[in-house]
Amino acid sequence: MSEERLRKPPAERFDSPSLTFDMSRALAELRDEGGSEINGHRQKTLYKHAGRTIALFAMAPGGELAEHSADGTVSIEPVEGELTVAVNGREETLRRGDLVVMQPRTRHAVRSSGESAFLLQVSLGA
Repeated sequence: MSEERLRKPPAERFDSPSLTFDMSRALAELRDEGGSEINGHRQKTLYKHAGRTIALFAMAPGGELAEHSADGTVSIEPVEGELTVAVNGREETLRRGDLVVMQPRTRHAVRSSGESAFLLQVSLGA
């Protein structure tokens, strides 16, 4: 793997009939990576195939994802800390064990007051 890349190319990372993730380890590796944070967060795509994406986000205090929408069904599941998720302008506080699922093209934003992490899943055509 080239020293310029932080991770293996997607074709190598996702080329397996089955993938298992130790979320604590994946989160620690993500936080330890070089490179800069964008808007107080880092992200890593854990899986992407046939319209399905699963990404891990590590949020720093004050980190945010600006309001946006996606063309597929979106779910957000905290794995650490606490998040404020705004869905169509209504805010909800989410903690580990919570899950929010949104229909395609639903406007949403994510904000973290402390260090936190979550899984984001997008399913196109669902």
